[in-house]
Amino acid sequence: MTDGTAAYETLLYEVEAGVATLTLNRPDRHNAFNTTMATELGHAWTRIRKDPDVVCAIVTGAGERAFCTGMDVADVASGQAFDQDQEPVAWDRLTPIQNRCWKPVIAAINGMAAGGGLHFVVDCDLVLCAEGATFFDTHVKVGLIAGLESVGLARKIPLEAVLRLALLGGAERMDAAEAHRLGMVGEVLPQEALMPRAKELAGLIAQHSPTALALSKRAIWESLDVGLDTGLEKAWQAIRGHNGHPDLQEGTQAFVEKRRPRWAPYTGSDSED
Repeated sequence: MTDGTAAYETLLYEVEAGVATLTLNRPDRHNAFNTTMATELGHAWTRIRKDPDVVCAIVTGAGERAFCTGMDVADVASGQAFDQDQEPVAWDRLTPIQNRCWKPVIAAINGMAAGGGLHFVVDCDLVLCAEGATFFDTHVKVGLIAGLESVGLARKIPLEAVLRLALLGGAERMDAAEAHRLGMVGEVLPQEALMPRAKELAGLIAQHSPTALALSKRAIWESLDVGLDTGLEKAWQAIRGHNGHPDLQEGTQAFVEKRRPRWAPYTGSDSED
């Protein structure tokens, strides 16, 4: 795939200069997930993972009011969000990590991030937000369990802050300044500066070896699932396995010759499926 666009019903997707921009595009529903969006997100992340022209990605929401407010309550009320056996429909394929997409991903939180929208705060590598962004969790308010997002957040911010989000059910909202203080987001920006900054960071990332980026990200994220010794050993395995990759020779040679490297594309591996 070359630079360009791909059509989805609930998403906007474009690739330019090695950066894929994925926009949740249901602004009339605060960019909430319905079953179509959930399915399309799984497809989009797999596409990003396998596209040799994509080095990193940005995910954001359409409009300025909401980034994503989670599962569309209208779908839940109508019964469309679950199948007859009460098993979730595609809700485990929303984020890059859930789809084992090891290419770097930046979340640009342009407004409200609520409920399932917090998945992206948990599972993206760099998180930026607009000054007016707010964070809250309404699961318990509508009789749902504040589970997956909360468990992920508990690895990122203090436990009391996670419980405050989960148990208050959206009665109070965390503002951008507090999210930054807690380490939930890395930068707070004026709304008009949010996407330019996300694209700037993505452009800086996209200059580097796609394979080295992906394997670095994978080693870091997978270390969270094991102890320190195991995480370090797995990282060493990845380093040893990478020693014969052409990017290693190309990167050092380009440095000596004072030129831009010509990196090999990265499209994932069978172990990521």
